Amino acid sequence: MSGTRRRFRREGEAQRQGDLIAAALDLIAAGGPQAATVRAIAERAGVTPGLIRHYFHTKEDLIAAAYASFVEQMTADHRATLDGTTLDPMARLARFVSLSLSPPLTDARTVGLWAGFIHLVQRDQHMRAIHERGYHAFRDELQMLIADALAAAGRPAEPARLRAEAIACNALIDGLWLEGSVLPEDFAPGELSRLGLEKIGALLGLPLRDHAEADG
Repeated sequence: MSGTRRRFRREGEAQRQGDLIAAALDLIAAGGPQAATVRAIAERAGVTPGLIRHYFHTKEDLIAAAYASFVEQMTADHRATLDGTTLDPMARLARFVSLSLSPPLTDARTVGLWAGFIHLVQRDQHMRAIHERGYHAFRDELQMLIADALAAAGRPAEPARLRAEAIACNALIDGLWLEGSVLPEDFAPGELSRLGLEKIGALLGLPLRDHAEADG
């Protein structure tokens, strides 16, 4: 019986921490980090300010946890674009690029959160470490997809070249994602996806658009 009670308590604490993180993210998305005061977070989560300090020693700890949650969710959302697929390597890369530049991954709230957090990364080592983990997770995923696609095309590449290609392709995806999320009305439906496939395909020397069309 005592073991059951402890399990329920842990689940309750995890849920409460999740509620506080969600409240912080909502506030940051709407008004930047300065909007996520202890009082505002508590009010949005429906708890007392004192309870926040029960779960997080400082507000900075809560903000860091919110950023970690945000980065992990972004990484998971991108990886989910390949869930359940049985595509060949080039089509997998094309799908990853295409869906990374399409709704719901191009999203104003997400880019607002990213912008709200990014300046904290420059002055806080903990936030910087979270950012670094997220960046490497995405880039490593992309690098593996590029490696498989090049190998399938009969052009296996050395790790140093794969790293360079992943950095460049990641930069292209990031730039298009940022503009498409901030100014979606400036782009025709599917335009960002087509641009990403065309430019990354040209960079890698792979016919990604053809494989994306076959996938679709």
